[in-house]
Amino acid sequence: MEKYRPSETESEIKTMKAPRYKRGFGAGQIVAALLLATLIMGCGKAKQPDVEPLQVERENGTEVLAEADGEVFLNEEQTTEQTTEQTTEQTTEQATEQSSNKEGEDDNPAEEESTLTLIMAGDVLLHTPVSDSGLMADGTYNYDHLFANVKESIENADIALVNQEVILGGRDMGLSGYPGFNGAYEVGDALSKAGFDVVLHATNHALDKGKKGILNCLAFWQNSHPQMKVVGINDSSEAQEEDFAVIEKAGIKVAVLNYTYGTNGIEMPQDAPYLVNMLDKEQIKRDVLNAKERADFIVVCPHWGIEYQHVQSKEQEEMAKYLSDLGVDLIIGTHPHVIQPVEWVEGEGGSKTLVYYSLGNFVNATSGTGDGVADRMLGAMAQVTLVRDEKGTVSIQSYGAKPLVSHVQSGPGGITVYPLGEYPEEVAMQNEIISQDSHFSIAYLKQVWNQVMGK
Repeated sequence: MEKYRPSETESEIKTMKAPRYKRGFGAGQIVAALLLATLIMGCGKAKQPDVEPLQVERENGTEVLAEADGEVFLNEEQTTEQTTEQTTEQTTEQATEQSSNKEGEDDNPAEEESTLTLIMAGDVLLHTPVSDSGLMADGTYNYDHLFANVKESIENADIALVNQEVILGGRDMGLSGYPGFNGAYEVGDALSKAGFDVVLHATNHALDKGKKGILNCLAFWQNSHPQMKVVGINDSSEAQEEDFAVIEKAGIKVAVLNYTYGTNGIEMPQDAPYLVNMLDKEQIKRDVLNAKERADFIVVCPHWGIEYQHVQSKEQEEMAKYLSDLGVDLIIGTHPHVIQPVEWVEGEGGSKTLVYYSLGNFVNATSGTGDGVADRMLGAMAQVTLVRDEKGTVSIQSYGAKPLVSHVQSGPGGITVYPLGEYPEEVAMQNEIISQDSHFSIAYLKQVWNQVMGK
């Protein structure tokens, strides 16, 4: 079986309008629409816009994104071609409605568009200071502080995803940080209380505590938060065959799939090869085909890439193309622990797939020192709006990203996440990461964001 392997060398926001790639049109509908457009406008058929992939400034490329200034992230400009397409579509729809009313074929009003908002946050890394921050003065554990400043954004989304980088095996197994992580169940309680709907567990740290860690984690979710969709890890081969979440909101069914490139060299137990979903092309193809039967929109969350690299690797690009060829609609990646660009990838048949190569860290308190450590404190929250049009087609209407920053201070409740645009300067000056990388500052984080996401 062919597996993905990484190279060893290797606050509101503006959004960008998405290309209107569509699924599910019948041939008759297309022909009728084109004929009407020809007759009414005298300009032939309306054509789909040629969408240029989003790029960031790099040695051999150019940037096309808007300057962030901590708040504005993706360009909102539309091309003349997009405007022409919209005008043509509107005229065609109006003519179709008028013709239908005159002939008395359909007296019912067209079905209204419905929209769904989806957000995703990056890696929740439970370094020792993060775990320690949950120990309260009375001896209990509570991690609500981690997400207190971003809870509103999470709760306001119709579907909220998060990458739980490390296994939650419980305090009975002993809490531990890098390199062999294990987190408290109370972290899961906080994730649920914050409003997350889907937890991703297929990461390189999934097997840090072996089979027992995974089984403990799954039992916790099932017993304490049965409403939470958990993907990426499994307690049986049967469970792995159905290991993707399907969530329906606003009449739109969204499937979420999760895979990892590896598990830090820890082999899967011989009696349990199903524990963690790997980036295996054969398995992914089966899962995507299965998901298409049950959902309108497919999201794949791969754990991939090269740590601490702001530019995606060749292997990431190749896997993104493979997923796009399968008909995946949205890819949101994790693992590099720093942010990476957002772009469109064209698959077979001309379909477009939106790719967030890496969201970076959501929560972390790395012990690393030196240049580049400050970059690990900057993360992105992906924000995507889906729309089902009056014909029943589901597509991406708009998308963007919000910059986030991990704030680290010692003591109970001292670690938390802020939207960068709401991070007070006086608080930033108290972030203990400054002692590990003197470059850390709000201005520096904005500079990194603009360099990666575009000016």
